[in-house]
Amino acid sequence: VQLQASGGGLVQAGGSLSLSCAASGRTFSRDYMAWFRQAPGKEREFVAASHWNWIGDSTYYADSVKGRFTISRDNAKNTVSLQMNSLKPEDTAVYYCGVGGSSWPPIYSYGMAYWGKGTQVTVSS
Repeated sequence: VQLQASGGGLVQAGGSLSLSCAASGRTFSRDYMAWFRQAPGKEREFVAASHWNWIGDSTYYADSVKGRFTISRDNAKNTVSLQMNSLKPEDTAVYYCGVGGSSWPPIYSYGMAYWGKGTQVTVSS
């Protein structure tokens, strides 16, 4: 199983970036897929999560990104994306996609079964 994240970069405050994470090895359509981030000297923190079931796609966001970030998934392509708008300097971090978790929402990093390599997001003021 592999997760490959991409799309990070440098952007000015107020700008936008889109991250993408491609999963391979098996189908993750029934799994919780999430984004976490880790700033220097800080613990990895939850950003957003997606869960697909027969009702549709459920999403959950950290309060710090609610209204600015949007998580989406494409089960046919086994991908999860994170659209980040109105970026702030405090959003600067390495962003990781993860799959796993036994309860919803999967806000704890230790619950993730698989991780992708992080992608750096830097927001300048």
